[in-house]
Amino acid sequence: MAEPLVSVIIPAYRAAGTIGRAVRSLLAQSEEDWEAVIVADDGRDYAALLADDGLSDLRLRFCSSGREAGGAPAARNIGLAAARGRLVTPLDADDLFASGRLARLVPPALAEGAVIDNVLVVDDDSGASLGTAFPIDRPEESLDAGRFLAGSTPLKPLVQRSLFPGWDEALGLCDDVVVNLRLFDRLGTIPLVATPLQEYRVRRQSICHSPDAAARAERDYGYILDRLAADGYGIADPALRRAATAAFTRKRDLNRAFDAAYRAGRAANFQEFVAGLAATDRPPA
Repeated sequence: MAEPLVSVIIPAYRAAGTIGRAVRSLLAQSEEDWEAVIVADDGRDYAALLADDGLSDLRLRFCSSGREAGGAPAARNIGLAAARGRLVTPLDADDLFASGRLARLVPPALAEGAVIDNVLVVDDDSGASLGTAFPIDRPEESLDAGRFLAGSTPLKPLVQRSLFPGWDEALGLCDDVVVNLRLFDRLGTIPLVATPLQEYRVRRQSICHSPDAAARAERDYGYILDRLAADGYGIADPALRRAATAAFTRKRDLNRAFDAAYRAGRAANFQEFVAGLAATDRPPA
């Protein structure tokens, strides 16, 4: 088969209830030159599951991590190794793309090496919007590492495969932050599309919003800070390493504030906590 233009990497762990939605968002893309590499991390036959849901397409490819709960970063790396596209982008099995996402992002990704689009954060239970990662009324611009590090919403860029650094399999959370940080080190700035072209669905059943999410984040932030102090994650720019260290220290402090609010019953999940801080324009207590 001819190599596709875009490879979309989807790790799947206990994803039977959501992966159909993610795949439908791909099948609805106006840019049709893509493949999806779906990596089962739970031993499930997702090809059969999707076929039973009426979702069969030659662009859907399936593989397995060979493990049970090996972790999304490891599953994504397996998908990255299998990807054949000139461009790659991740998609979580409980999120979805707008129908015009790939068509809008392919040209700047080919020209600049990578592109980041805005993200709409949605409560999966109610369908209510919890906001966007960036203001939607600003003109198209380039995003630098400083502004990226100030945010808290997961960003999943479209990247030339030759530039993609892969995921750190030691991390359970915030592996996307490290990937993007290393991309900024390679590219300097990355074009930002102000229009939200993907939905990040906040699900209380997900690992990012589980009762132990704050403890997991505490561990991962500590690990990242140790790596930055030791080998700098291979980041060449010393100013960027310093900025990353300061940012992850702030993120750890924010996570600790969220954990206190969660335990006190003042926040249901991290995204709602951050949205509440933004609405009151105050720092975490």
